[in-house]
Amino acid sequence: MLLVGARLAYLQTSQHEWLSRRARAQQSDVEPLAAPRGLILDRQGRELARSIDVDSFYADPREIEDVDAASNALAPVLKVDPAGLSTKLKEAKSARRGFMWLARRVEDEQAQAVKALKIKGVYSQEEQRRRYPNGALAAHVLGFVGLDAKGLAGVEQVYDASLTGESGKLILDADAKRRAFESEGLGARDGQTLVLTLDQTVQFIVERELAAALERTQAKSAAAVVMDPHTGEVLALANAPSFDPNDAGGASPEQRRNDALQNIYEPGSTFKVVAFTGALEEKLITPETRIECPGSISLPGRVVHDHATGSLTATEALAKSSNVAAIKLGMKLGNDRLYEYIRRLGFGERTGVELPGETGGLIRPVSKWQPGSIGSVPIGHEVGVTPLQMAAAYAAVANDGVRVAPHLVREVRDAEGRTVKRSEPESHRVVSAETAQKLRRMMEEVTLIGTAKKAQLEGYTAAGKTGTAQKIDPRTHAYSQTKYVASFVGFAPLENPAVVIIVVIDEAVGLHQGGQVAAPVFAQIANQVLPYLAVPPDQQPDAKAPAGQLAAVNASATVLPTATAAGGAGEHEEVGTRGLPVVAERGTGEVGEVVYAEARERELLMPDLRGRSLRDVARICARLGLELEARGEGRALRQSPEVGAALAPGQTVRIEFSRSD
Repeated sequence: MLLVGARLAYLQTSQHEWLSRRARAQQSDVEPLAAPRGLILDRQGRELARSIDVDSFYADPREIEDVDAASNALAPVLKVDPAGLSTKLKEAKSARRGFMWLARRVEDEQAQAVKALKIKGVYSQEEQRRRYPNGALAAHVLGFVGLDAKGLAGVEQVYDASLTGESGKLILDADAKRRAFESEGLGARDGQTLVLTLDQTVQFIVERELAAALERTQAKSAAAVVMDPHTGEVLALANAPSFDPNDAGGASPEQRRNDALQNIYEPGSTFKVVAFTGALEEKLITPETRIECPGSISLPGRVVHDHATGSLTATEALAKSSNVAAIKLGMKLGNDRLYEYIRRLGFGERTGVELPGETGGLIRPVSKWQPGSIGSVPIGHEVGVTPLQMAAAYAAVANDGVRVAPHLVREVRDAEGRTVKRSEPESHRVVSAETAQKLRRMMEEVTLIGTAKKAQLEGYTAAGKTGTAQKIDPRTHAYSQTKYVASFVGFAPLENPAVVIIVVIDEAVGLHQGGQVAAPVFAQIANQVLPYLAVPPDQQPDAKAPAGQLAAVNASATVLPTATAAGGAGEHEEVGTRGLPVVAERGTGEVGEVVYAEARERELLMPDLRGRSLRDVARICARLGLELEARGEGRALRQSPEVGAALAPGQTVRIEFSRSD
């Protein structure tokens, strides 16, 4: 008894904590309670990502009696190699391991098939699987999660801690036969909900048009961004090709790459906005200042050639994308001031958008410029930018000179729906409102008479700039003669822009200029997005023009009289955008709303454009399939060909404008 008593005293003193832990381990089970991952919603509250309950399967190899039979039954259902599965199970069984994963987060149909096999030693455990109900929509923004439910890309990665929530636990007290008789624990706390700035419909429109452009141009890749310039909210961010985040493992690294903020490219002529902005802000020029463009300019070590020649106003030089004019303005500013405006517009640093992997681009400090850099930087060479940076820079112009940081997350809500964090983007003035307004009007000429006529919209004014840049050939380290980056960045409507849109197409086959391949995509996107956002049109048809004058053309058709031999009553026809009659109705023969007259041979006759504004003339020429060569500003003063002359489709008409009465 003395020995037993001594042993009891020893166990209750020096061994107390160890024995207590063993007793608790034998009597209690702790079950983890996973926290549901938070939702991701678009700006309208529509679900972009959610978590659902699914089954995962594991095995206790010690309990499986016939490993080969079990493997042969499981392999077809789990879509694995039966021999490999059998080997793993046998190794685990010989090592007397009691747990081995068979499959994680399987589909419902697959789970039911496994359960129907009723194999001893195979068990299921409920887990959560991330579901993206729209498939590939907004994949590069949303990102995806791994098997451990951790975010690996997109906002899933950046906001992983907020979305994950807090896990709980359930403590079960069990009897000698492991039957639970009491429980207590801490409940899991759901992850927070992200409300994005994206609009699901706008995103769909952009992705559809971008995919169509990729197929049409046979390009290597394409990217597009739609922003609200006043708030900095990104309404859409898309890349093509894309991938389905529900099966991210099946996508290539190229498909998962977010080119909109990771692809550094030489922007070419879209970068000319920097030199023109700086020159206007520093009062070195006005939109009417004339710049001599002889067709080339000599720089240290080389000669830069230009397609725009003559004495051009600053507005005409921007519209025609004159290299010489941009270089001369860069020289007027000088290296230091030019660099200052580059940085003011946000180039050379990350935008801070809530996505991983963003690059700051490539902008060298002035100390590392070469003597000839002043002839390269103003025209978008020797610099590297991202599409998102470029969109943010033009958004500053659209927003009267105030740059608002682009962002993708509107707010974060807790599990009860309360807002716990609201986005407060940084904003600051880049240039004066006066400079921004002048620049917007100058950029409108790019779409009217310049390189981006295919960016004209239906019912809305638009402004912007094209860019076509040669890519560096990695083999020769020189500019390629076959590989280009085509881009267009613009905004609409002109006076109060609702959206800024950039389209970048990499290595288009065949046509490769920004005005040819990127500007039309801008128009296709804007023509759908602006009405969807309830932006009122700012181009209304004129009332009724006097006899002999040209009336405005509406967005879809024009009206014309058919000339008759006797010159009397004829038929009025409705004409589509290519000048082909589609609808006929009876008329009086009087000249009311007249666009052009059609002769018996169905020739197009030159209308009277005198007295019309540049905007009206450019819009109507575009609708009739005519090329416009405009000189001057104000109202049309003289025209060639003369009124009534026969026109051929695609013919160039020359109009001289003047501000004098």
